[in-house]
Amino acid sequence: MTLYLNVFFFPMWFISEVIMLELKYHLLPGYYQFLLITAVTILTLIEGLRLYLGYIGNLEEKVPELAGFLLLTFLIQMPLLLFLLTDEKIVILPLEFAVHTIYIIFLKIELLVSFFVLKVMTRQLATQFYLQRTDDLEKKT
Repeated sequence: MTLYLNVFFFPMWFISEVIMLELKYHLLPGYYQFLLITAVTILTLIEGLRLYLGYIGNLEEKVPELAGFLLLTFLIQMPLLLFLLTDEKIVILPLEFAVHTIYIIFLKIELLVSFFVLKVMTRQLATQFYLQRTDDLEKKT
């Protein structure tokens, strides 16, 4: 459910982030301008891939895709969003704070749910493999 809501929320996050970046761009030092543009670009590119992997992994019950979704969320999206939310030198505007907080909540819920789903899916696949293996052995004897 959070993946579905995240698909609709992400364009609003992107539009608000671009508007906020435009408003505060001239107030930032050069290296923070570069860092912010790089962070927003990486977040935007990775988000499309991350949501695709989440949908495929969830709907088709594919473990590698769901694991990729989990890793992209934990290793790339969360640190970048936490940087955008907590670094006081970036001049965090109120709309930006609200949007980033909602996005972090989405990511935390997706992390928790995908971890437990991945755990259940791997257990189920291991059981299926074991049953198929024992069934094949019984057919041979």
